[in-house]
Order: sequence, then structure tokens, then C-alpha cells
Amino acid sequence: MRKYMILNTTDVDSIDFEKVLETSKDTLRYSKDNKRTFVKWEGRKPYFISKLKNTVGPLNHKEIKEILTYPEWQGEEEPAPIEVITEEE
Repeated sequence: MRKYMILNTTDVDSIDFEKVLETSKDTLRYSKDNKRTFVKWEGRKPYFISKLKNTVGPLNHKEIKEILTYPEWQGEEEPAPIEVITEEE
């Protein structure tokens, strides 16, 4: 059964990517404010997770799916407005 754990992005360097389904920090999904991310695995909980602080989980698919609907996980920060400059004839 697949399990999920939410963790602080400050702990990304502690992730053993050999033990989770993500392949690198570039394949992680981050919260809108870039303060949280999560990993997923199948089978036994990877040992490195036990060493992390301030985690949420382990979660099942239904639980993580619900959490990812919360505003802090939706989209990205609002980009700054782009000023369009047109040339006048």
C-alpha cells in the first residue's frame, strides 16, 4: 500500500531517493509557499523518515488527496503583474 509523508522543505536534503517513489528534489511537489513537500513510498516506511521532525503522516491516498485540495497546495504564488508595452505609430 502506498503511503505519504508531508515534511518541511528544509529536510529535503535528508531524503533518501532510493527509498521513495520520487527520483530527486526536482520531482517533489511543493506547497504554494515552498515550505512543505511530501514523499511517497510503498511497503515499509523508509528509515530516514523516522529522523525527521514536524512531519504529517504517514497518510493514505485519500488523506493526501484531501490535503492537496487545501489552498496552500493549490497553484503557485500570484505572479507580479506584467506591464505590456506597445509601440505607438
